[in-house]
Amino acid sequence: MDAKATITIGGMSCAACAQRIERALKALPGVSGASVNFATENAVVTFEAQTVQLSELREVIKKTGYQPLEHNKTGAADEDRKRKQKEIRTLRTKFIIAAVFAVALLYIAMSPMIAFVKLPLPQWLDMMKHPLAYSLAQLTMVMPIIAVGYRFYTVGFRALVQRSPNMDSLIAIGTTAAILYSLFNTLQIAGGSHRTAHGSGAELYYESAGIIITLILLGKMLEAISKGRTGEAIKKLMGLAPKTAIVIKNGMEMETPIDEVEPGDVIVVKPGAKIPVDGTVIDGCTTIDESMLTGESLPVDKAAGDPVYAATLNTTGSISFRAEKVGSDTALAQIIKLVEDAQGSKAPIAALADRVSGVFVPVVCAIALAAGIAWLIGTRGDFGFALTTFISVLVIACPCALGLATPTAILAGTGNGAEKGILIKGGEALETAHKIDAVVLDKTGTITEGKPEVIAVEGDVIQLAASLERYSEHPIAKAICAHYNGGYLEVKDFKAIVGQGAEGVIDGRKIEIRRGVKVYVDNEYRGRVVVSDKPKQNSAAAVARLRAMGLEVSMITGDNQDAAEDIARKVGIDKVIAEVFPQDKAAIIKKMQSEGLCVAMVGDGINDAPALAQADIGVAIGSGTDVAMESADIVLIRSELTDVSAAIELSKRTVRIIKQNLFWAFGYNVVGIPIAAGLLHLFGGPQLNPMFAAVAMSLSSVSVISNALRLKRG
Repeated sequence: MDAKATITIGGMSCAACAQRIERALKALPGVSGASVNFATENAVVTFEAQTVQLSELREVIKKTGYQPLEHNKTGAADEDRKRKQKEIRTLRTKFIIAAVFAVALLYIAMSPMIAFVKLPLPQWLDMMKHPLAYSLAQLTMVMPIIAVGYRFYTVGFRALVQRSPNMDSLIAIGTTAAILYSLFNTLQIAGGSHRTAHGSGAELYYESAGIIITLILLGKMLEAISKGRTGEAIKKLMGLAPKTAIVIKNGMEMETPIDEVEPGDVIVVKPGAKIPVDGTVIDGCTTIDESMLTGESLPVDKAAGDPVYAATLNTTGSISFRAEKVGSDTALAQIIKLVEDAQGSKAPIAALADRVSGVFVPVVCAIALAAGIAWLIGTRGDFGFALTTFISVLVIACPCALGLATPTAILAGTGNGAEKGILIKGGEALETAHKIDAVVLDKTGTITEGKPEVIAVEGDVIQLAASLERYSEHPIAKAICAHYNGGYLEVKDFKAIVGQGAEGVIDGRKIEIRRGVKVYVDNEYRGRVVVSDKPKQNSAAAVARLRAMGLEVSMITGDNQDAAEDIARKVGIDKVIAEVFPQDKAAIIKKMQSEGLCVAMVGDGINDAPALAQADIGVAIGSGTDVAMESADIVLIRSELTDVSAAIELSKRTVRIIKQNLFWAFGYNVVGIPIAAGLLHLFGGPQLNPMFAAVAMSLSSVSVISNALRLKRG
């Protein structure tokens, strides 16, 4: 049987790293699937538990050159935040150290080059009089920078040896070439040779290597900060649950760590405290703010028998409740898992970027080498010019921007949706939702309140109907029993027929309640009970909004035609498909799809599950059944129909951001690499300085993330 594990990975520097880990994991016997997300730093691995162990997966990641970390569990938001903050602090410290020495290095290297102003410099650092001291001073300055940027070399060259070069490899190759060439010239100077660059001194490139590493460290720091912001939504969710609970043990109130609470424990929650786990109130009454979980701003009254959920806020009274779902079984934990799974998934639109990232670094290395050789020949042996071109191409290329284009948008988009009570289960669902042409709405519990009432009785059938329906759990059955206030008749051989009605024997006669609440006695029609349900307060506005978006809106229901058309008329739906058997709902969706429509199905019941699964996008109302929510691609926690259009609009915004990111990521490399290769110089323009290439590379990743962060607004 296949198992699924999520492993957090440290040390990835670009999309090529993610591709490399994916390949290594997929090559392991017993692994049927692996998806590594550079933005979330998670690997989701599907494997045969009998064939391969989780420890083996982690070992493969280690051997590939990265650090497998413990994946975040519910309640571990603090640990994750601390890890991210530690990473940012480390990068900030490294950048500061590198910057201090880089400024000094740049000053020493560039002072002799600035002809229009005389910058103060000690006599012993005079490039012309003391070239060896000048060279050794630069070497001394660059060494601490190399030390704080050592990871570029250890990871980059290891990846190169394993024939899976990444962004670190590009930096390592480029800066190493600059340093080795500078060391060679330093040795030449020590031997008495005075090589010159630009006609005015030793041909040294220490400052290029130092500044490049410093700027890349700055870019990595900014990238880490920005990536942390894209994942804020999930961290907020994870941080909602309290760390302890007050549990009644032996008649005493004891503060207990949340991990030690068990189902069946009686928990006391005082005003102003959060509900620690899911359960049912057994004593007391209060008002609970559930907005952090459902997005609903109005507090909810709670008394004995009512459910309460982890992370919601007790505002007024003191209550005690019995714990029923703890740990990963709570509603909050399930929501977090849905969001994590979605954020770790890949949208189909990312496939092109993934393919490009897989071959990007080797291609860039080849272009850099070809450009360097071409300029060496074209300049008749100007090795310095050729080396500068070689380094610029390596440094300006950025697989990070390609790798971040899609996952950061999905991360921000699904996080934004979760904060609004819209749970999108994956990147594919998020991408597909923007293509929706038609929305099919279930009636009961979706468009309507799901609390039907008897409005009329045709014929003397109410006693028969109530006697039979008291054995049913259907909302219509409850409405009939609530309306009837007389005595019940004895029923034998009761049978509920899903989607059709019920039957039984009363006084030796076969009583049937068929579709439309029509009552038959021994197959003879005797009358009917007219049951109506009120539309939800915002259903009409939700339908109007969907139609304004240009979508075809229809209603599908097992209810009778008259009742269905009455509700449809009230909410503004023209197309009504009524008296449909549960098994036929999916067939109707399939027929619409065969006509070329991309269909979203919105429902809340068990009988909606097949249709939800058949639809291009299944949308489950959060108050519905577990089966419906399991079958759906999108879950609306607030049970608000207006969130259907909000989910589609969120999908459109996310896909638009992804396309923008991919355009700029591809465009950046398409333009940047030829310029670095000397295209402008070929037509009389300047040669690109590797330091400017480093700035451009760092900003490209930050710009992609910043664009994705726009999804957090609105």
